[in-house]
Amino acid sequence: MSTGLEEGFRIVVVCGPTAVGKSAIAVELAKRLNGEIISADSRQVYRGMDIGTGKITEAEMQGVRHHLIDVASPRRTYTVTKFVRDADRAICSIVRRGKVPIVCGGTGFYIDALLRRTIPAPVAPNLRLRKKFSTLSADELFELLRQRDQSRAQMIDPHNKVRLIRALEIIDALGAVPRREKKKSPYEALRIGITLPRDDLRANIAQRLHWRLDQGLVEEVERLRNEGISDTRLNLLGLEYRETLRCLQGGVSKTMFNQQLTTAIWKYAKRQLTWFRRDTGITWFAPGDVDAMEKHLTAYFSSGRYAGRR
Repeated sequence: MSTGLEEGFRIVVVCGPTAVGKSAIAVELAKRLNGEIISADSRQVYRGMDIGTGKITEAEMQGVRHHLIDVASPRRTYTVTKFVRDADRAICSIVRRGKVPIVCGGTGFYIDALLRRTIPAPVAPNLRLRKKFSTLSADELFELLRQRDQSRAQMIDPHNKVRLIRALEIIDALGAVPRREKKKSPYEALRIGITLPRDDLRANIAQRLHWRLDQGLVEEVERLRNEGISDTRLNLLGLEYRETLRCLQGGVSKTMFNQQLTTAIWKYAKRQLTWFRRDTGITWFAPGDVDAMEKHLTAYFSSGRYAGRR
């Protein structure tokens, strides 16, 4: 189905590592610029996964319309191909209503795919292989990938089982993961990165994890299990769910669980920063520089219609 997209749609992208405050900044910019937000988070698409993903609440949205949150069942994988399709449709709808599309999230692969900076490989899911690989640890999957495609292994998150399994699935079908090809984007995207000094970001991560535990992260994982989400599937739904599951299974103490999860989230944040800093087109701001961001955006849109085509 056609989305009605034409070349030159102007959009805003707000990106950066976890716990840096992207969601609140995107809401404030949307209020100032008459915008709506498209979430670019590979886990906030799933219903019932609220605390572990840091999903924005209705109160925090402050009346700003959000798209691509709670659109999929956690029982089934929501692919990057589906994300691009759904985000394209949301952006087209937002522009037609005379508003500014603001893409906000920390999943760099989703953002690059949306901007056509990378094209997902045309390989259908292989349920037999996925079931086989799901029994392996991330370390074992990464070693398999390293043996079969060293170039892809150098570019992947070695702890992300979903990405590792998908890469091995593609290799099984094609012999190797194809080089990431680019094609012309339908969007002219102004990309804003949010960053913090190293110590401040680490403090935010620790504080947010403490809040999540107080809010019921462990109880959320228990509820998902009771609703029929298998332990195998939970292991694929991100490090918060994986580490919490290990704690529930008696693999680690609560103190060790807290320490390990804090460290794992910090390492993940560093990998996000590495991904985004490869994009020299991102302009970086501190979280408190919202006025400067607004000025930057206003200048960007002033050369044409406030939202829509050039």
